[in-house]
Amino acid sequence: MNTIAVIGATGTAGSLVTRKLKSQDVAIVEISRSHGVDLISGRGLSEALQGVDVAIDASNVSPDDSGDVGAAQTRAAHNVVDACVAGEVRRLVLLTIAGIDRREFDDYPYYVAKRLQREIALHSAVPTTIVKSTQFHEFATNPAAVTFSPNEIVAEDWLIQPIAADTVAEVLVVAATSAQSAPRAITGPGVIRLPDLTSKVLDAQGDHRRVRAAQPPVAALAEGALLAPGHAVAIGPTIDTWLDAIKAKMEAEAEGGRSAATSDEARERAGPDQCEAAADEGERAFNTTAQQ
Repeated sequence: MNTIAVIGATGTAGSLVTRKLKSQDVAIVEISRSHGVDLISGRGLSEALQGVDVAIDASNVSPDDSGDVGAAQTRAAHNVVDACVAGEVRRLVLLTIAGIDRREFDDYPYYVAKRLQREIALHSAVPTTIVKSTQFHEFATNPAAVTFSPNEIVAEDWLIQPIAADTVAEVLVVAATSAQSAPRAITGPGVIRLPDLTSKVLDAQGDHRRVRAAQPPVAALAEGALLAPGHAVAIGPTIDTWLDAIKAKMEAEAEGGRSAATSDEARERAGPDQCEAAADEGERAFNTTAQQ
């Protein structure tokens, strides 16, 4: 069985990829700063990729000390492919953003940096599969476009076609575990403006602060420049189905908390012989709720 490395294993997509691979009993190597690996300096990267067959790069590099995200991304991309070559990694699966090649983004540093990352991988000695995705549903609260304050939230007025991060993770896993290496472009089934998505997500979480729309730094973002290309495959869930899952999870967690509290009260009232039975009942109630 192949060993798969997940680069950016603690990020939004990377953590979900890691969870899915673990559920399939795949041998994995988790790569992130919290695992002692720094992509920009390259510290620990070659060692981590030794013995790895396939690497999934779902990382999101921050600017370096000079504030230059392009320089940081370029160094990280070169370090990744160099370490893959040194470790004889057979294939790299790279997650990137759909739509960023449009000329409207030529002066948008982060997207230029992501272009560089992709080109460095494609022109390396490591066979590379590109997965292009539109923004995640989870982008609704991303500080890159959404600012929080005690009384209101300001969201840049992007027109987007978001996809669930869990769906993106599934595509990355399939790309890494299948023999097909063709590039993939994926998106969600519905178009929405970012302030509306932010408002829906916060409402689902019980946060009813006002969401105010603001002009984005690149006008084309408001005009749908990052909508999915025509050849992209639309994959669910829909935004509303995803939001329903958030609400259900919160309700399950709240019910689990109530069950745990009931168990604590029972232990306080119970004699020694009843304590273990009360604890078992509380655990069963929590597990049943969590599975619903």
